[in-house]
Amino acid sequence: MTTDIHRAIDAVWRIEAPRLIAALARMVREVSLAEDLAQDALVAAMEQWPESGIPDNPGAWLMATAKHRAIDNFRRKKVLERKHQELGREMDARQETAVAELEKAIDDDVGDDLLRLVFVACHPVLAPEARVALTLRLLGGLTTDEIARAFLISEPTVAQRIVRAKRTLAEKQIPFEIPRKAELPVRVASVLEVIYLIFNEGYSATAGGDWMRPALCEEALRLGRILAELAPDEPEVHGLVALIEIQASRARARVNASGEPILLLEQNRAHWDHLLIRRGLAALDRAVKLGGPSGWYTLQAAIAACHARARAPEATDWPRIVTLYNALAQLAPSPIVELNRAVALSMAAGPAAGLEVVDTLTSEPSLKTYHLLPSVRGDLLFKLGRIAEAQAEFERAASLTRNSRERELLLNRALACEAARDNCN
Repeated sequence: MTTDIHRAIDAVWRIEAPRLIAALARMVREVSLAEDLAQDALVAAMEQWPESGIPDNPGAWLMATAKHRAIDNFRRKKVLERKHQELGREMDARQETAVAELEKAIDDDVGDDLLRLVFVACHPVLAPEARVALTLRLLGGLTTDEIARAFLISEPTVAQRIVRAKRTLAEKQIPFEIPRKAELPVRVASVLEVIYLIFNEGYSATAGGDWMRPALCEEALRLGRILAELAPDEPEVHGLVALIEIQASRARARVNASGEPILLLEQNRAHWDHLLIRRGLAALDRAVKLGGPSGWYTLQAAIAACHARARAPEATDWPRIVTLYNALAQLAPSPIVELNRAVALSMAAGPAAGLEVVDTLTSEPSLKTYHLLPSVRGDLLFKLGRIAEAQAEFERAASLTRNSRERELLLNRALACEAARDNCN
């Protein structure tokens, strides 16, 4: 029975923690203190609920408990700050007024509190890895241990990142507010980048023994949906949601029963989640209807939509995908975008056309240790019948990846090249 209650408390905490911390941060104007107060409320719940049972409205119970702790904390500070007794009644009157205002603040509409917390946790003053850790902690409700396991790093490293992030926010006196209009594009871009990073690590794990980390995909989806509700007029927010909904729809088809990767063109599309696809296409439609030129995430979502709409690999509109990659390359040119464009071009115009583009990237310093460059080149060489060269590229790609599942896939492709060479001899 106690175990069931603790599971229920964990579930409640995951749902209520972001709203609770956001409301407290608005009240106390300090993220670190807000989290401490929320944790105090959680501890109280774990002590009391096994005896009293879970309240009808557990979120309200946690909020009320945290509010009382905040007010007690405020009163203690006021007492400590009182330097002279002669302040007497005047000080008491001011204190009671301040406490009354504090009590009112926590009961005000908290509609924008989560949005404020999102902007604070994802503030550009923090390093990207610190933003990711703090966001998962404050908005995802994940423990430091869960974050560490998700990213295959040590728990002390995660804890240190979170502590430093909170300290930086306090030292820089980052206000707990929605950015002014002039600052909004940069700040929104930072928030979207964090959610995108979380999803990408979940969708294609950079290291370890799993091809995917579903928990991170789920957190990114949840955060994206929350942000879309909080910022309904931002096209790129809906573009990102569209992208991760559509990408997430393939999760069940991306690995076999043994956890081995299945590449996009080899996936059983009947296993794609068509509810997520519909949600993604609706979000993409919403992003487009908001007007203006398509941004980074909306263009990527449009590419994902081309795959989602194709009932079979051969039905994919590759010329359209090439056009979208051309637009993406104009908007934000990068070697990785160019590599992806080369893949699309190979599908639309043949492997030789794709290889011509890929060969221009082989001397690119930023791709020197990027395993997908030799992987893509190996695939194109194999299709052109240059088997020995393809084998060497797959072996090189396998040596560069830090994901054991991906390494196994690449080595198997190298072995397939060797078998093909033997058959030819």
